[in-house]
Amino acid sequence: MQTTHISCFNRLGIILGLGLSFTAACGGGADDTTTTSSTTTGTTSTTGSSSSSTDAPTTTGTTTGSADTSTGTTTADDPTTGAPLTSSTSSTSTTEQGPSTGDTGSSSGTTTGVDDPVMSFFVSSTGSLTGNLGGLDGADQRCQDLADAVGAGDRTWHAYLSVESGPNDQPIHARDRIGEGPWYNADLVMLAPDLATLHTIDGDHELFLDEHGEMINGQWGGSPAPNEHDILTGSNKDGTVVPGKTCADWTSEDPTEFAQVGHSDGLGPMMNDAEMYRPWNSVHESGGCHDTAPKGGAGKIYCFAID
Repeated sequence: MQTTHISCFNRLGIILGLGLSFTAACGGGADDTTTTSSTTTGTTSTTGSSSSSTDAPTTTGTTTGSADTSTGTTTADDPTTGAPLTSSTSSTSTTEQGPSTGDTGSSSGTTTGVDDPVMSFFVSSTGSLTGNLGGLDGADQRCQDLADAVGAGDRTWHAYLSVESGPNDQPIHARDRIGEGPWYNADLVMLAPDLATLHTIDGDHELFLDEHGEMINGQWGGSPAPNEHDILTGSNKDGTVVPGKTCADWTSEDPTEFAQVGHSDGLGPMMNDAEMYRPWNSVHESGGCHDTAPKGGAGKIYCFAID
């Protein structure tokens, strides 16, 4: 029988060929082992293992906490003696953990869902000499044109006006055609957050501004003349129509027809702030649909963005 002798260096080459770490002396025994270890402590761990066919390495790995610690153990047989040769390696890689948690990380933020305020209400800077505004369509167009002139025409604007006979001969109430709010004046000060609140506030010369941010002439101290605080509405305080007070639904110049008006400054003669003078949308009737100036008007209207 012929015997084949494998030298120490040949054995070393075979072992290195298998990707093993060999530190024992050439004359070492059948179990030549080198082991390095590292430990990292965390709060969660995941252990996975995989095995392959005969003579293929078997690897077991462990990952713990925010650091990754992997330990590998590789086993192969000595080709000469058949005894197992084992090499164990350990490597640790640490990843800095931030404030987010979870396998893939997380992030959080706060969004209010509230857009930056933009002008959505104004008193028209121009008016009509009579109560004939061209109906609701004509009044809405006036609001749209004035808004467009100051760069706010990308929104839909409606006049705060009530009529007695709309589609199907049914009344249209001013409160139902101006959206839901909130509304801001040209200075981006909130007029009201919603319809209910809107119909509880009083007129105020510093709040009811035109589209340029200018105050409307009224009864307030230092106001220029003439007084123009009577604003056409045809409405009650709650925003519903006042029958017979809409200048024939804003189409009449008849001196026997009248319109209901409100006070944009919430004041009466000589700065009188009695309750009867305060409502912004309903105080008294006009002097006649043929002329909006008597009693303190200029045929101005309230304009609201509905979107």
